[in-house]
Order: sequence, then C-alpha cells, then structure tokens
Amino acid sequence: MPSSPSRKVIPLWQNGRHEKAKSRQQQQQRRWGSLFSYTCLCVGIFGILFSVFCLVRGKPIYTFRCGKVEDTLRSIHLGGGSERYAGWAGGLTHQTAGLESQDRPKVLGVVGIQTGFGSSQRRKALRETWLPSDPDSLLSLEQATGLAFRFVIGRTKDAQKMAELEKEMEKFTDFMLIDVEEEYHKLPYKTLSFFKAAYALFDADFYVKADDDIYLRPDRLATLLAKERPSPRTYIGCMKKGPVITDPKLKWFEPSGYLLGSEYFYHAYGPIYALSAEVVAGLAVARNDSFRMLSNEDVTIGAWMLAMNVDHEDNRQLCHPHCKADSIAVWDIPKCSGLCHPAEKLRELHKISMCSTSPTLPADE
Repeated sequence: MPSSPSRKVIPLWQNGRHEKAKSRQQQQQRRWGSLFSYTCLCVGIFGILFSVFCLVRGKPIYTFRCGKVEDTLRSIHLGGGSERYAGWAGGLTHQTAGLESQDRPKVLGVVGIQTGFGSSQRRKALRETWLPSDPDSLLSLEQATGLAFRFVIGRTKDAQKMAELEKEMEKFTDFMLIDVEEEYHKLPYKTLSFFKAAYALFDADFYVKADDDIYLRPDRLATLLAKERPSPRTYIGCMKKGPVITDPKLKWFEPSGYLLGSEYFYHAYGPIYALSAEVVAGLAVARNDSFRMLSNEDVTIGAWMLAMNVDHEDNRQLCHPHCKADSIAVWDIPKCSGLCHPAEKLRELHKISMCSTSPTLPADE
C-alpha cells in the first residue's frame, strides 16, 4: 500500500515570524490606502472650491496700457465695473497672468492736451469751459465728434506732486500717462512720447497735439480733420517761418542754430497742430535716438516733417486771436504762445456766445 505524501513541518518560531510579517504588510497596505483616499478627498475639495471661485468671482481686470503708458479714462471707467462703453468701437486691453492683448479703438482723432504738474488751474478752467469734466460727458463728446481728448502728462521724482496727481486722477479720469520726465527743456521728447503712446492706444486718422492754454471748438476741429485730402501724409497747423535765435540771453534760444542758418523752415505754431496716421506710424517705429532734438518743440517737429515728405496744410482757423464764426482754436497770437493768463481768459471766452455756442459752420457753408 503506497505511503501518503509527507508534509513539511514548519517550526513554531518560523511560523510566528511569518505571521508578524504578514501583519506588517497588511498594516502598510491599509496606511497607503488611507493616504490615497485622503489625497483624493483633498483634490476633490480643491476642485469644488475652485469651481465655486470661478462662478462667483467678478469680471477680469482690464488695464488700458501699453508698456508704461496708460489711458486712465478706459482703465478707471471700465475697470470700475461700468458697462457703458459705447464711446469706442470695441477696444479692450485684457491683462491677466502677465499676458497682454491689445485692441486699438477706432476714432477720427486723438487730441493730447499737453499739461504739467504746475497746471492744475488750467485743467480746472478747461473742465469748466469747453472740455467735459465727467467720464460720461467725455464719452458723449467722443461719440459726437469722433475725437478722444486726454490730458497728457509724464512723471516726476517729486513724491508730493505725484500724490497730488493721483488725487486728481481719482476724481477725473481724463489723463494719458506717459513714461517721460516732465521737464520744460524736454518738451520734444514728451511730444514724441505722446505720439508713440497715442498711436499704440488708438487707431486714429489724425493725432493732435494741443496745449492746455488754448480755447478749442471740438466740433469744428472734427470737421477739419474729416475732410478728404490727396495725401495720406499730412501736417496741419498754423504755419510760420521766423528767425533762428542764436543769442543765449533771448527767449527761444536755439543752441543748434548753426545747423539751421538764419531762418527757420516752414513749420506749425506749437499750441496746436495735427499729424495724419501714416506720419505718426513713421514716428512710432523709429528709435528715439534717431531723431535730432532741437531746443524748441515746434521747430523740432517741423524738422522731422521735412524729412518725412509730408504735405504742409496751413490753416489760420487754428490761431485766431479772437473768436470768429469759423474759429477752431483761439489764443493770444503773437503776444503769448497760448492764452495770456489762461485760467482767467478761458472762462472769459466761454461766456462769449461767438466762442462757445455759435454754429459749427458759418451760415454760408
């Protein structure tokens, strides 16, 4: 009779060690299982919280800027939650996570009112006369004329002046901030920075440089800019010639006079002039150090215009000393480069019906 197979006998001490190892393995498996379950729970909770945040969060922040240039009207008026944005044909700069995409709103013209840190009374007088003081009215003017108006100002190292500007910006949202030091002897640099900034922020047919000490009729300016012209490169202003001042003791001294001869070339007076889009596009792409900067801003621009082969359009309606039926800009030519005592004179002119309420075009037009 065959014998039954023998079974291996495991000593008791080895059997106990095997049971302990098996127990440790089971405990380890339970710990890993608990850790995995806890991780899944955390991921689930985070996903729920993120979903709730996406549903309840406010609108994204819109910042209307190009580099260090900012349009405060669009930044504050729209960024504050207002839905009333009919003043532009589209036009948002949506900046999130360090990424920026830009849409330049289409307008007939951008009017940059050059101002400084010591000109708060001039700005106050302008807002009380021909320039609207609140965002809605400024947008309404833009809709009616196609012109976007902004005070253009640079920066300063004076902390108090910057703080005062911040307070004014909180009350009025009509500034274009540009990245240039605000100094009188650097006006050509500021003007070039304005044209580059305005071109980056707006798609306009014309870009207008205006000083903060002139009385302006926006409706008539719009009519002038809307006219058909034979050339896309146009330089509009109240044109002049004049002697080059080489005496350092006199006003308007030009250190580079030896390059210019005895008489300045044909160029526009500084208080107001306009450049067409194609001209400004050329300025926008050029390096700053590729332009010769003269001492006076108006002749500096005039020199660039000669090099760019533009059409010079002389319009005397831009330099009337008194309000007339067809005045576009009024200032005290030739006594002052702008209005003498501008804050007072602006209010005086605004009370004259010929200045403020006469028709856009004379009766015979």
